[in-house]
Amino acid sequence: MPSGVLHRAPAIRELLASGGESFSFEFMPPKTAEAERRLWRAIRELEPLRPTFVSVTYGAGGSTRDRTVRMTGRIAAETTLTPVGHFTAVDHSVAELRHVIGSYAAVGVRNVLALRGDPAGDPNAEWVANPEGLEYAADLVRLVKASGDFCVGVGAFPEGHPRSPDFESDTEYFVRKCRAGADFAITQMFFYVEDYLRLRDRVAAAGCEVPIIPGIMPITSQRTLERIVVLSGARFPAALGDEVRAAGDDSAAVREIGVRYAAGMCERLLAEGSPGLHFYTLNGSLSTREIYQRLGLAGRAAGGSPHPARARLAAGT
Repeated sequence: MPSGVLHRAPAIRELLASGGESFSFEFMPPKTAEAERRLWRAIRELEPLRPTFVSVTYGAGGSTRDRTVRMTGRIAAETTLTPVGHFTAVDHSVAELRHVIGSYAAVGVRNVLALRGDPAGDPNAEWVANPEGLEYAADLVRLVKASGDFCVGVGAFPEGHPRSPDFESDTEYFVRKCRAGADFAITQMFFYVEDYLRLRDRVAAAGCEVPIIPGIMPITSQRTLERIVVLSGARFPAALGDEVRAAGDDSAAVREIGVRYAAGMCERLLAEGSPGLHFYTLNGSLSTREIYQRLGLAGRAAGGSPHPARARLAAGT
């Protein structure tokens, strides 16, 4: 990572408050050198779209902690992008969580996504707090806020959190995270726009005005459908599944089907007043770039113009 004085990245709350819509991308920390090269190629291909921010995920149980911090810090240092680092409470003591917070601060990252997280190995296993850790995401939000000048995002669930018995309790827990200091939220992937709209309305009815950015996962392959979507538990349109399967091994046709459906969702979400869109990229760029082009999103992102100091840093001046 280049040495020198770290720039002060803008807070997501400031970018969202500046007006316009937020368009953002999510990446996963790579496991191999070749995967890292592919990821950086995708980042460089998406950088000209000037997203509001990009985020890097944190594996179940904190399994990718060091790689997540390293990748997020490298994005902060070597690109004009505003990075958001994920981290989770599961399997971590408060001391370990403080260390992660400090690691992000040390590499110039001031935006984080604070999640309770799923148990490693089996996301549906019983959630047991570390004896020296935290029980809820709201506790994690408070810890981060007490640790310095951080902007904190949280998760939101259009279909309700899998561990919530009903929508009422799900809304209550979400509002608690916001009352604890959350500045924005990003939803889990979903495929029915109505689910997002109902979530937004429930939260607004509870008197909470924290912006909720919808998370979009374009279907790009049979593998995406069969593994990632099914494992997520998200409701999925049967007709869309039939169309994808009918395309068989024609990868271009499958991607076109997925992009067309996702673009339609995005168009309606923006028309309904969503604060923006968050794309789950799976470390690729093609589908996201195609959606951007179809909807003419380039240049609309809130805070999307490169920060002058960061643009100079990326240019080496």
